[in-house]
Amino acid sequence: MLLRASSQAAGAGARLGAIAEGGAAESGVPCGGPLLRFAEALVRGGDEELAGARRELLAAVGPERFVEAAAVAANFERMVRIADATGIPLDPPIAALGADVGAELDLARFGSAANTPRPGRVARALAPLLRRLGPRLLKWAAGARGAQPGAASRD
Repeated sequence: MLLRASSQAAGAGARLGAIAEGGAAESGVPCGGPLLRFAEALVRGGDEELAGARRELLAAVGPERFVEAAAVAANFERMVRIADATGIPLDPPIAALGADVGAELDLARFGSAANTPRPGRVARALAPLLRRLGPRLLKWAAGARGAQPGAASRD
């Protein structure tokens, strides 16, 4: 959800389905190919594959952005492992906001999806409005702190 909202706030678009299908180049995410190969190598690769993905991403984005990408990947891995291990369901508002992303990425195919109940009618009705407000809120928050939304992902 945040990738979609921050991409919109930065005036770019991200097609998440392309990422799930392995077509990072068509995703609209800057350096999408090296980022996807790095993420895949972190989760599924061996030592040599990970070393190659690290070198490729470092060359594509530079040391500062490389560290940021590695930190984001590590944080997501940590959060997912904790949530899966404890069976934590998504909160209803988050589930409603992310329902379209979940459908696009076919997240229901994973066993842990059973832990999250389907959002109610009111939440599903409000989700499109909240998704439209998300990028505006990110722009406002970035402006309030003097930053550009999505600036880290554009370089």
